[in-house]
This record gives sequence, structure tokens and C-alpha cells, in this order.
Amino acid sequence: MSSQVIANRYADALFQLATEKNQLDEIVEELRLVKDVVEKTPSFISYFTHPKVSEREKRDLIKAHFGSLSELSLRMLLLLVERKRFDNLLLIIDRFHQLAYEASGVAEAIVYSAKPLTDEEKRLVSEAFAKKVNKEKLVVTNVVDEKLIGGLKVRIGDTIYDGSVQAQLERLQRELIAGHR
Repeated sequence: MSSQVIANRYADALFQLATEKNQLDEIVEELRLVKDVVEKTPSFISYFTHPKVSEREKRDLIKAHFGSLSELSLRMLLLLVERKRFDNLLLIIDRFHQLAYEASGVAEAIVYSAKPLTDEEKRLVSEAFAKKVNKEKLVVTNVVDEKLIGGLKVRIGDTIYDGSVQAQLERLQRELIAGHR
């Protein structure tokens, strides 16, 4: 069975439980924190998937570092250790966020810019692009791309809106070349 299929099953189950217990927003935030920890600690997943580390040690580490999470989030992490599925954690979190956002009319947007965006700029981008994709709100993640001369690239799902200076220069070049033939 593929990792994505496994992740979808766990995420779907967690989503149903979180919805039933009215904890959807809480679980979304907790899993965002867990994902942040995992991404900032490269050895995190390898520790939890290493065969020489006992299940008890893994469970104790989770309880020590994530003990403040809700019972639902904590139980999910412990279940992944027990079932030896911890390598699917990030896929599960991403799928869960996708389900939660769909349920609440929210989408994720990755905004590439030459310099970090202020909170106000993120809010303006969110408002402008939420209308384009028929969502109530966008959760904006800013990625600084030093290759950009200026402008923005916005990725929402599989769609990329390229308003970068580089893209505008390339369009102008194509128009000029096409006009001279």
C-alpha cells in the first residue's frame, strides 16, 4: 500500500474524530506545531523509524515533548509509533490540513517574494487571491526567493499566479519577438 493511501486513511479518521469532538481548529494548530518541529529537526523522523530504538523509548519521547497536545493529537502520534507508520507523519498532517481547510472554506497559498512580506502584505495577498479561488480565506506561507527580481509568485494548490518581474520581462520579450516576424 502506498504511503499516500496510508496517510489519507489516518488523516480521514483523525478529521472525522476532530469534527465529531468539535476540536478541528485546535487539532489544525497542534499539527501545524508538530510539523514545524519535524521540519526543523531533520533527525526527528529517522529517530522514530529507527529499528533499534524501542517502542517504549519512542512513546516516552512523544509524551515528554508533546504531552501538552490534546488527547486526540497525542493518541494519533502514539498510534503511529505503535503501528510503525511514523514515516507517514508529514503526509498525514498535510492531508489533514487539506481536509480541514476544505471544510472551512480555506486554502493554502505559498507566496514567493524577493523579500519577506509583512503581515499586512500577507493579509492583502490573502484577500486578493481568496476571491480568485472562491475561498473565504487563504493561509499564506511566505517563501523568500532571492532569484526573484521583484513581484510575487503565488501558488494555490496546482495553480501558480506569476506576477514576478522576471515573468513580466519574459512576456514582453515574447511579444517583441512575435511582433517582429
